[in-house]
Amino acid sequence: MDATHDDAQVRPIDRWFASYSADHRDDTNQWIHVFAVPAILWSVIALLWCIPTGTLFKPGLWAGLAMFGAWMFYYRASRAIGLGMLLVFLAMSALTYALQREFGTPFLFWLALGVFAVAWVAQFVGHSKLFEGRKPSFFTDLRYLLVGPAWVLSKLYRRLGLTY
Repeated sequence: MDATHDDAQVRPIDRWFASYSADHRDDTNQWIHVFAVPAILWSVIALLWCIPTGTLFKPGLWAGLAMFGAWMFYYRASRAIGLGMLLVFLAMSALTYALQREFGTPFLFWLALGVFAVAWVAQFVGHSKLFEGRKPSFFTDLRYLLVGPAWVLSKLYRRLGLTY
């Protein structure tokens, strides 16, 4: 960004991505994040999906509410990111529904818990002195837990020549 550019015109999502990128400069750590961040996102959705809802509501209620709240954050930050994350949420919901239907809630729970643990270990390895050597962004601001998936999606957008 050049010095003549008015900082007030920079969107919050651009600031978040710039800050997040500053904490993720190492190529290996970036690749780890490309796989681990979506895995963590799916595992959180699946774990929330497993929370019992009683007889009035269908499984997935808590996951749906969380995805809706996150989607609102993404859509307000960038319509293009919001639409992309909506597709991500729909795909992850379909996968979660299919796994629960085919194998049951206990299987889904343990699978999601395992994916969650492995993906977080990978994240911390990526941030270790072996690779990045910087603390994860969410230690500074918890909103970066939401920024991470959007950052990964923005990398895909750039590869596809799309803007956000």
